[in-house]
Parts: sequence; structure tokens; C-alpha cells
Amino acid sequence: MKSSNRNKRNKKKNSGTLPTQIDQNYSQKEKIRLNKFIAHAGLCSRREADTYIADGLVKVNGKIVKEMGTQVRRQDSVEVNGQRIQLEPFVYLLLNKPKNTITTTDDDRGRNTVLDEVEDATGARVYPVGRLDRNTTGLLILTNDGDLTHRLMHPSYKVRKTYEVESERPLSNDELNMFRSGIPLEDGEAKGHQLKYIVDMPNVFQVSVFEGRNRLIRRMVEHFGTQVTKLKRIEYAGLTLKGVKIGRWRYLKQKEINNLRKLVKLESLDFKKN
Repeated sequence: MKSSNRNKRNKKKNSGTLPTQIDQNYSQKEKIRLNKFIAHAGLCSRREADTYIADGLVKVNGKIVKEMGTQVRRQDSVEVNGQRIQLEPFVYLLLNKPKNTITTTDDDRGRNTVLDEVEDATGARVYPVGRLDRNTTGLLILTNDGDLTHRLMHPSYKVRKTYEVESERPLSNDELNMFRSGIPLEDGEAKGHQLKYIVDMPNVFQVSVFEGRNRLIRRMVEHFGTQVTKLKRIEYAGLTLKGVKIGRWRYLKQKEINNLRKLVKLESLDFKKN
């Protein structure tokens, strides 16, 4: 009954945009490297797939395979750690994550997850790109494009993330200037970019970062002896929350998808083939 109620609820949460899906255009007999097959099934990146293979956690047609160069066909049976996977159309979603929502695929304590927010929205398995704290709201991408996910999260690609921050007390100009010059944290200096002050809201400012360290914005504010009371991600890799209310989601547009892929040096997808 709980699942049924969620399905009805989530169908209403779609912003109304048409699905953007693209088949992977592999024929049943075309050979694909095993790590690429695993990544394109949305499970993980190719590098992580290599680890699964090396650890003996991958079976092809019922047999454990440890050879990195193994090639498979779309029609083959591939299992990773006991889970049967298959190539599905790539799906890309943008969620305006609400508060008290966990950025995981499931939670053994029964808490609401981001997948609950888009449950059965596509019929495909999707995964969050990176993490937002439980009480951090805002923009989160979910997809089954493993290569894109890996690169967006990799620090070498320096993907910009912009947050709206409300602190317990107003930060002084000197404190805010330290965001630009660098704030010393226990795991290294952190810098903010493109600081923007909110008129008539002295406790609120916007800041961009190009890294994804755990609780980074919160720890930068805590350095000044205060704490974040509200945190919202309002921009990610050029995408914004325009038209997407809290708790709702939409499909990414074709141009947005290829802009993301271009940003992290992946080939554009040809949607005309579908």
C-alpha cells in the first residue's frame, strides 16, 4: 500500500516535461567491453567496474570473469555482486530535493530518500550524482549514465556548484572575504567564488565552490564560530531550479544533457537516432 501511494504521489510531482531518454544503440550481437557494459547499465563508473571485475564479483552467463578485456553482448547475462544488470536507455532527471531526504538509493532506517521522490518515474534505475546532506535542499541530478556521473563528481573537472546559505548570525565583511582568500579546514584550505550578498537579508549570501568535500559549506561557516541554519543548492554545472518547485523534478532537455557531457569532455549523444 505504501508503494502504491508513493507512485500516485510521484506522478503528480513531475513538472510535466516530456521524457528525455536515449537508447544506447548496441545491437544484440555487438561486442562491448565488460566494464563499459557495467557503467552503461548505470551501476557505477568504468573504473569502479574494473574493481568489481578484479574482485571476482562479476559473472557473465553464470561464470565469474576476472579478465579486464572481456567483451560481452547485449544479450548476455551479466551479474554484479549477485545483481542482474542490463543496458537501459539513458535517463536524466533534475530534482529539487526537499529537507529531511537522504541522498542514497535506500535507507535501512526507513527514512525518505531521493529515489522515493522519483520512484517509478521512469521505469529505469537512476542514481544520484553526488550527495546533499539530509537537511540540505536544492538541485540534484539523478541518472543511469555511469560515465557522466563519475566525471561530474571527479574533482579534476571542477564542476561549479552554487549555494544559498543562511547562517545563525550575519557574517562580517572580513569573514565573507575569507571565503575568497581561503578558509583553513582540517582537510585543507577551502575557497568560495562569486560571493553574492542578499539585500535586506544580512544572514543570507550565495557562494560557489568547485569541489565536493563532505559538509564543505557548513564547515566553512562553522570556522567563524557560528553555523548554517539553511542551505540550498541553487545551481549545478550551469543548471538551475527554474520552474521546479521543492520536492518536484523534471527531465533534463537534450541540450542540457549534451552541455553536461561537453563540460566533462564526453562525446555528445545523437538524439536523432532514437
